This record gives sequence, C-alpha cells and structure tokens, in this order.
Amino acid sequence: MSNVVLKNITKIYDKKKVIDNVSLEIKDKEFIVLVGASGCGKSTLLRMIAGLENITDGEIFIGDNKVNDVHPKDRDIAFVFQSYALYPHMTVRENIAFGLKMRKVDKATIEKKVQEAAEILDLGEYLDRKPKQLSGGQRQRVALGRAIVRNPKVFLMDEPLSNLDAKLRVQMRTEIKKLHEKLQTTFIYVTHDQTEALTMGDRVVVLNEGVIQQADTPEEIYNNPANMFVAGFVGSPQMNFIDSNEFPYQTKGNAIVGIRPEKMVCNGEVRLNVKVDITELLGSEKIAYFNIGDKKCSAKLPANYEIDKDLELSINPADIYLFDKETGKRIYN
Repeated sequence: MSNVVLKNITKIYDKKKVIDNVSLEIKDKEFIVLVGASGCGKSTLLRMIAGLENITDGEIFIGDNKVNDVHPKDRDIAFVFQSYALYPHMTVRENIAFGLKMRKVDKATIEKKVQEAAEILDLGEYLDRKPKQLSGGQRQRVALGRAIVRNPKVFLMDEPLSNLDAKLRVQMRTEIKKLHEKLQTTFIYVTHDQTEALTMGDRVVVLNEGVIQQADTPEEIYNNPANMFVAGFVGSPQMNFIDSNEFPYQTKGNAIVGIRPEKMVCNGEVRLNVKVDITELLGSEKIAYFNIGDKKCSAKLPANYEIDKDLELSINPADIYLFDKETGKRIYN
C-alpha cells in the first residue's frame, strides 16, 4: 500500500508556524495536488513527507510505516525537483540509471529499467545525449525517468513544470497524468498554478499560511468553496466580492456577496447597472472591468457580446455565494 497519512503536522521556523497542525490522508494510487500562493507552506509540507525537512510536531505514515525518523533514501519515495537536478556531464541513460547504480543494482536490471522508462517517456532516441542537448520538456522527462526506474511507493513533485513555457506546460500536464495512469501509484504534486491543480488532481488541497483551507475534488473546490480564500484563489478572473450593502439582493445579515465573472450576465432576475472601465479581448472571450461600490469587479462574456460604457448585469440567485464578513467562511442558504 502506498497511502500517505499526515497527523497533526507542525513545522516551526524561527518561532513562526509555517505548517500549522495539518492532518491529511492521501489514498493509495491517488493523484493529489497541494496548491497555494508562494510562502503558503506547500513545498515545506512536501519536503517533510520526503524527509528533507524535520518535523516539529506530528506524525507521517507511508503505507503502514511511521517515517518521522526514517532517512529519505529509505522512505521508498521519488522526488522530482523544479530544477530537474540532472548531471550535465552524464548522458540521459546515465542520469536515469544513476540512482540504481548507487544502490548497486546489477547492470542487466538497470538497462531493462532504463529502456522501460525511456519507452514510457518517449526518450529512446535521446539516451546518448547530454542534458544541454535537450529541450526543457525533454529534461523534465529525464527527471521523471530517473524517478520511474526506482519503482517507488510515492512520487513527490515540487513545481516540476514552472520552468517551461505555457504551451509545453499544457503538454507536460497531459503526459504526467498519463504517467500516473500507467504507473498506478501515489502522486503528490505541488504547484502555485490553479489551472494545473484543477486539471491534474483527483483531489486538490488548498493551503494558506500553513493551514489547509479545503481538500476536495476539483469540481467541489470550484463550485462549493469553503471560504473566501478558496473562492478567490480558484478561478480566472477571480470571483467578484461585493459588500452586501452595495448589492440589490436580500442576504442574511451583513455578508460579502461572491459571484464568478462568468455568471454576471446570465439573464437572471437580479439586475444591476454598472459603468465599464475597460474591456479585454481574449480570443473567444471578453472581460469587462467595472466597480460595484468600492470593489473592483469583472464579467466574462462571449467575444461577440456588445458592450458599451453602460452594462446591465443580470444574475441568477443560484449563482450567488455568501461569505461571513468577519471569518470569511461560506454562509449556506
């Protein structure tokens, strides 16, 4: 079994809690994504699972084994770094095989595993090249190959696509998902990119200041955010937040109204006229920006939607979220 269990994990740096009492159960063969802004603690959490950071408090289990005091090389995990961490003087073949050689695996087994990994990752014709002769995407595949040959219980990936251009990131997202399906093992993936999180994860864990804000399927994270932080972090442009006093809709008490930009003009019964400041054309979509009260807001519309300076918003009540002004927590009708 390659499930991973975190129990009340805390990490303190210089008297500051960067991970605050985090508990999470990651199932065998699950692809889980830790997502959040820079400094939220996601990479620190990953490094603690790997054994590269000490735990201040709490317990980590991989399978049935508590690994708090187990050396990283004995945890049966593979770590794929953001920087690829390839040896420039070695060929692709030698880079992929390096970890196995250090474990004194016999040559025939190493060659077999290298060939299998190269086939999975479409690297066969590059095995005798050096990293400098490869593209960014090819180097990332070599880093993945080095992890695959070890046949680990758990793959840990720390922002592995952040150094690639936008087109290549999309391609590599698909390749990593296919890899997960082929290998049928547990993947824990860290990113700051909400699109990566929503498109890749079986479940998404949203972190802020070392605390899990919500852990759920991508659909639930998007459609049923637990609080304002999750609602604002997921979605592009982000959800509009409007003071209930500025909005023509009866709410429970003194709340913050939340509406996604794509739901601002939906032939609903809630009507509101706004003055458009600026519009942006994004291929098949158009974004209109405006203020409601003192809040900057946006509406996502079809590219052919006619927009003057005056725009009438028409919103369905079912598309309106309410959040507590003090705590930011979701208020359910």
